[in-house]
Amino acid sequence: MSVDISRIKNIIESGKAVLGIELGSTRIKAVLIDDCNAPIASGSHEWENRYENGVWTYSLDDIWNGVQASYRDMVQDVKEKYDVDVHRLGAIGFSGMMHGYMAFDKDDNLLVPFRTWRNTITEEASEKLTALFSYHIPQRWSIAHLYQAMLNGEEHVKNVTFFTTLAGYIHWKLTGQKVLGVGEASGMFPIDIETGRFNKTMIEQFDEAAKQKGYDMHLAELLPDVKTAGEEAGILTEEGARLLDPTGTLEAGIPMCPPEGDAGTGMAATNSVARRTGNVSAGTSVFAMVVLEKELSSVYPEIDLVTTPSGDLVAMVHCNNCTSDLNAWVNVFREFMDAFGIKADMNELYGTLYRKALEGEKDCGGLLAYNYFSGEHITGFEEGRPLFVRTPDSHFNLANFMRVHLYTALGALKVGMDILLKKEGVKLDKIYGHGGLFKTKGVGQKIMAGAIDVPVSVMETAGEGGAWGIALLASYMIQKAEGESLDHYLNEKVFAGETGEEMQPDKEDVDGFDAFIERYKEGFAIERAAVDHLK
Repeated sequence: MSVDISRIKNIIESGKAVLGIELGSTRIKAVLIDDCNAPIASGSHEWENRYENGVWTYSLDDIWNGVQASYRDMVQDVKEKYDVDVHRLGAIGFSGMMHGYMAFDKDDNLLVPFRTWRNTITEEASEKLTALFSYHIPQRWSIAHLYQAMLNGEEHVKNVTFFTTLAGYIHWKLTGQKVLGVGEASGMFPIDIETGRFNKTMIEQFDEAAKQKGYDMHLAELLPDVKTAGEEAGILTEEGARLLDPTGTLEAGIPMCPPEGDAGTGMAATNSVARRTGNVSAGTSVFAMVVLEKELSSVYPEIDLVTTPSGDLVAMVHCNNCTSDLNAWVNVFREFMDAFGIKADMNELYGTLYRKALEGEKDCGGLLAYNYFSGEHITGFEEGRPLFVRTPDSHFNLANFMRVHLYTALGALKVGMDILLKKEGVKLDKIYGHGGLFKTKGVGQKIMAGAIDVPVSVMETAGEGGAWGIALLASYMIQKAEGESLDHYLNEKVFAGETGEEMQPDKEDVDGFDAFIERYKEGFAIERAAVDHLK
């Protein structure tokens, strides 16, 4: 499709283009969109967390160097494509990996290095807060980090005057506003769905628990303000403009939308913010987000409760392991081809092996595998060991071998999803798939549909990921009609009725996956023995 260069140049020069930047775990990406919400330029910067003094972290220099590099790369892309400079923008949105802990004192100094979502150092706090609130508080949530610091007697706690997430920190420094979008805020502390703000009753409970530990704390004063999608969240200040663009080209005064987390931007990018919809991201890890119609009847450690950027309740099933073991096996086949002097095209190799899996028996012929490179809280493993097991009478062939590794990539996810769909009776009309597992057309999609017995759609338009998602939220803020919901805006003005390629679940696939998952659960003793033996 041809691009109208003159039209896009005019949009950029007139300051109508909208920018979204998302800080993921390994890449910071910037996406510029036009007035029709189509990406017109992008930039990126690779970065990596570091393990220092027992904590996974990124330094402040890492953060700002990365943000500036991704913005600079986007500006260069604009220059090369359209021969114009970026002076003004219609709106800006920032997103980051959810959760984590950034705590500041009264002089705005960072008290301890940024503690990211990856840290699993808050187990005691997680368990005690879950019991206190009767509401599941995962280890990676910001409030778990603060309470664990209290339990540890850390010196910095008495000096905390504000704490926030990565996205909230960047937004604060660019605008001076201590705010969060409700989806991101829901990964800091529980949200009252009726008010769309932090739960006051639980704040009071926390203050009392803090007092028992010797802290005279007023949590409400330490948390950022909460805003929903579409609300304005400040403007880019002069200082903020120089932080984002040290060249001085970018002008201040640009409106900014509430900062969101990568879960919320993923929902926007896949058009799954409406109730009874969901999305699943399947790559190195896998997580599913399901927008609920009502509260769950019980507290489940396997299920996190967060919200959409509009404040609707979302059940999140997050698993640490997905495609790493599958990728390792594909590399073994690549080595086999190399040994025969055959140069492997990795896309073709993946496609061939994935499609071969569809020829396998629906229950994988009795084969069993665990893809646990790391621990998996959904199934109760603190450590993992990749494992492939079969009995002498199992049907061991290539098709079944590939099928069992695709199944086990979604095994832990299915355990959590079964709680939602079967035990809680949650209604889900369709789910949108994105990530590496869905790259080979029709395969991961078919396996996923069989795993959860729900139609699965894959859309091409989600290719720019969360950076595009936060750009859409910034665009919604400035373009929405009066009273227009985010759901309506995405349906009518972004996706325009596009539903992607939908695949219905096949009953034989569903029955086959159910049979596999029973074997999967029965085999946990084998996996635990492997973990204990292979220390």
